Amino acid sequence: MRPPTEVLFFGTCLIDLLFPQAGLSAMRLLREAGVRVIYPRGQTCCGQPAWNSGYREEARRVALTQLDALAGDRPVVVPSGSCAGMLRVHYPSLFAGTADEARAKALAGRVYELTEFLVRVLDWHPKDLGPPLRVAVHHSCSARRELGIADAAAALLRRLDQVEAVEPDHGSECCGFGGTFAIKQPELSAAMAGDKAEAIRSTGAQVLVSQDCGCLMNLGGTLARQGGGPRVRHIAELLWERTHAE
Repeated sequence: MRPPTEVLFFGTCLIDLLFPQAGLSAMRLLREAGVRVIYPRGQTCCGQPAWNSGYREEARRVALTQLDALAGDRPVVVPSGSCAGMLRVHYPSLFAGTADEARAKALAGRVYELTEFLVRVLDWHPKDLGPPLRVAVHHSCSARRELGIADAAAALLRRLDQVEAVEPDHGSECCGFGGTFAIKQPELSAAMAGDKAEAIRSTGAQVLVSQDCGCLMNLGGTLARQGGGPRVRHIAELLWERTHAE
């Protein structure tokens, strides 16, 4: 099957508000891989905060906007495991028994997380132009468990000749963010993030990457409060930097 030549790009709230360079890097990578990137201007939040908090009707109202904005038959690429999980895994349940169930299922079947799309659909092999670098990888719970695509990010990093990718101890454990969990259980969340930050620091990595900005926000803030530790990058930013080093 020939790879697609056009995709819809779903930007996510955290990238829009806090990590814009991650979104720009992701779109640049896709364009460089030969794919035309279309950014639907009508897109908003995927509805995940309301869904996770039990507000099904409110989540459905938000999600309806995405059904319209992401309509068609093009693949939808999402630079976030959790948002991709919401669109692909939870939209069919959210709209079950409604007039929009078929549309939700059709959209779910076209959704790909960014690294998954680069590896499994495009089979993209980057040319590493950077110096030797040790990178700690944090796979979000959504990428690892909900979507089962953590291996895609690891595969991309292995394709960078000068990058040594390491996974911290207890890598399968949650960083403590979990969206609304960090707000409802701040003490538990902080303790979990503290443990993860210590494990990440012990790797001696110069950079920490993940597929999810929520995890990066949580771990980056914890590392900053503790003092020291690696730089924090969305994996799209690292890939763009490594393939366009001066």
